[in-house]
Amino acid sequence: MIKNRDIIVISLQAWDIDIGSQCKDIATEFSRSNRVLYVNSPLDRMTILRGRKDPKVKKRMEILRGRADDLIPVKENLWTLYPRTVLESIGRIPWKGLFDLGNRINNRRFARQILSAADRLGFTDFILFNDNNVYRGLHLKEMLSPRLSVYYDRDNLLAMDFWKRHAPRVEADLMRRSDLVLANSDFFTRRALQYNPKSFNVGSGCDITLYERGEHLDTPADIASIPRPIIGYMGALITLRLDLSILLRIAREHPEWNLVLIGPEDETFRSSELHRMKNVFFLGGKRPEELPAYLKSFDVAINPQIVNEVTIGNYPRKIDEYLSLGKPVVATRTELMAEFDGSVYLANYAEEYPQLIRRAMAENSPDREEERRKVARSHSWENNIAGIYRRMHDRMEELHAG
Repeated sequence: MIKNRDIIVISLQAWDIDIGSQCKDIATEFSRSNRVLYVNSPLDRMTILRGRKDPKVKKRMEILRGRADDLIPVKENLWTLYPRTVLESIGRIPWKGLFDLGNRINNRRFARQILSAADRLGFTDFILFNDNNVYRGLHLKEMLSPRLSVYYDRDNLLAMDFWKRHAPRVEADLMRRSDLVLANSDFFTRRALQYNPKSFNVGSGCDITLYERGEHLDTPADIASIPRPIIGYMGALITLRLDLSILLRIAREHPEWNLVLIGPEDETFRSSELHRMKNVFFLGGKRPEELPAYLKSFDVAINPQIVNEVTIGNYPRKIDEYLSLGKPVVATRTELMAEFDGSVYLANYAEEYPQLIRRAMAENSPDREEERRKVARSHSWENNIAGIYRRMHDRMEELHAG
């Protein structure tokens, strides 16, 4: 158990992100027994140039100019920092030496802001928890001198175009420098072990209680009017992670089913044929706390994940969210999803989705629903954070003994 400590969390995901965030949830869980500072990534020059009309950029510019507070209390024991600095936009620089120089400069600017906030809060002997912030976190161990530096790997950034030039070597270097590497899947753990023997799979967590309360919530009007059966998906609708052809197949082959999609869309989704189909309903993005009330109306929940370099090692938290309400789930089979075999209907290819959905509805029962809830409860935040704490505690003991 890690208790009564100071923890600084850095992440690629901002605190004011519009969708649910694994790292925000982890920080919130940490704050139950520790003081936590959640640090947003600073603005870079290209973001300022391109996003001048973006409300989030405008908000950060007001903070930069001193017109708004940079250090904001979120709840007891939890603060978020919007750094008052601007970083250089270096991600697309092709030359290794120039990139490395620029990245060190950026890390130094970032570190100064973190140290300033830590000083104001009275943070001492703190733990640094880095959630996939590859570039901005590379030099922070030496610049911040934390009691323990933890790198948390849960997304395959290396497969994304922006990161391909420098991230493979930088992330490997960051893993070597870190005192501890934690991952949420065997895929990421195997990769981390190549660079740091102190790498462990701690799985993932989910707010099970939030979803278990969903059965008692009122059904939102925009889904209450949609006839059953409802085949539903919750999450970002982006073709980098979802197989659009699976959704089209479900809607075309079964016009008697209604396909409900909840989440923000990318341009490909917005222009897809799905928007012209009478049995497909786009309900837009919802706040995380609203999602259980929508999920209760699903007859079958799906995760039509596309299998590529980006998704192959990811832990789809929505599976636990679906299962926590006892919903039948059909998902694409991956190495990680194989762990859910028996609790989730796994499709090896797109053509299997309709038949598995039919089977999921036909075989559903109260006993099966309770079995699914039990699987979800085993992935509760309580269990997940306990695993993270255990690894952090053991590593600090080793470092102290050394």
